[in-house]
Amino acid sequence: MSNLTITKSQIQGTGSVMILHLIGQLDGSTENQLLDQARQVHEDGATHLLIDLSEVTMLTSAGLRAIQNTLKLFTPQSDIDLMHQHTGEPYKSPYFKMVCPNPQIYYVLNIAGFLHNIPIYSEMDEAIGSF
Repeated sequence: MSNLTITKSQIQGTGSVMILHLIGQLDGSTENQLLDQARQVHEDGATHLLIDLSEVTMLTSAGLRAIQNTLKLFTPQSDIDLMHQHTGEPYKSPYFKMVCPNPQIYYVLNIAGFLHNIPIYSEMDEAIGSF
């Protein structure tokens, strides 16, 4: 069984932007932890979410599914429709972003196509400033 610890923090000066800090493995046995935390912060009023991947050691297809479902949760339907139109530049979510994946995790996100729609930052300050 895999371990995943999730802590949350709020970006100062805004009640609508939350950060979920993930530590461990995001896979089939832990994907619901991410989804449950994302749903909770969304229900609590967060409209924007930053996922800190700096301490994620493994990301599987189930973890990718959890990220995709979290993206959908934080993206209004009108923006999801834009994502599927495939016109011009790829849609980049202003609502859901990720930060600090290690090279292996970045590679998995890249080959899965997540870099097209989800902004990914290498520095926490840059990611926070993007909101």
